Amino acid sequence: MATIEVFEPALCCATGVCGPDVDQRLVSFSADTDWLRSLGADVRRVNLASEPAAFAASDPARQFLQVAGSSGLPLVLVDGVTVLTGRYPTRDELRAWAGPGTATAAPAGVALLPLVDATASDARDDGGCCGGGGCC
Repeated sequence: MATIEVFEPALCCATGVCGPDVDQRLVSFSADTDWLRSLGADVRRVNLASEPAAFAASDPARQFLQVAGSSGLPLVLVDGVTVLTGRYPTRDELRAWAGPGTATAAPAGVALLPLVDATASDARDDGGCCGGGGCC
């Protein structure tokens, strides 16, 4: 899986539920990143207010700030490559960037069963899902 880094503007909290005005975009994005992490994805959020050294240590983030300033944030990097600026990504974008395995990962303790290929030579063709006897 890929590493996703989200360099965010100065925020008092990452959830968006602090202060008198709730930012629904941040609430949704926080939920989406938690969901993606539950699938085993490597997602890192970097807040300009609390982690300015991380911005300075990242060449793409530092260069972005020099050109666009903090008003251009958030900046999203996938494996060090800029993929999005100026808005938070959607859940579908995050899933696509995370790479293979995220869309089909099972929660901890749950095993996924393989799908049966109905076109395989050993597939039964007896008129129904339960040997022709109707539904199970």
